[in-house]
Amino acid sequence: MKQPLAEQIQEVASLLKLLQVKIVFAESCTGGLISASLARIPGISDVHCGSAVVYRLETKTKWLGVPASMLIEPGPVSKPVAEAMAIGVLEHTPEAEIAASITGHLGPNAPELQDGLIFVGVAIRGKTCHVTEHRLQQVPCEDGNFVYPGETEREQRQWVAVSIVFRQIEAVLRDEYLSF
Repeated sequence: MKQPLAEQIQEVASLLKLLQVKIVFAESCTGGLISASLARIPGISDVHCGSAVVYRLETKTKWLGVPASMLIEPGPVSKPVAEAMAIGVLEHTPEAEIAASITGHLGPNAPELQDGLIFVGVAIRGKTCHVTEHRLQQVPCEDGNFVYPGETEREQRQWVAVSIVFRQIEAVLRDEYLSF
């Protein structure tokens, strides 16, 4: 894992521990990578409840209660589905106070309008769910190499998506718990 991402994850872990806020994840296109990245932090079990990897449409419906009709229109890669995933996993995890979700299409073979499109939701129990939309591109670093050399575009996009999720979690924690 690249150092900036490791530092970002450590910062979120530190905030969760400081605030004693427990988190749970609902992951689709990252396939558990967000949870696994946080699980690398020693002692994180104090605040990390787990992750529901809901890659398939039926799993989103059965495990998280995402309405099947929502998966048809507007479709699985959408703001409403990201919100429903975050709220659903939070409802199924009573010990968690916050949930983060991700749904998207990271390729290859994505429909042109959805290629690299992700939606990230962060829900706080009893409050609103913050959902953001991002379009991931393969962007080389200053030295011309890609962010994660040797990995496929899909793998690189997954790591970028992980970073976006942790950045959004940090922003919500700071806005909701640390702003006075």
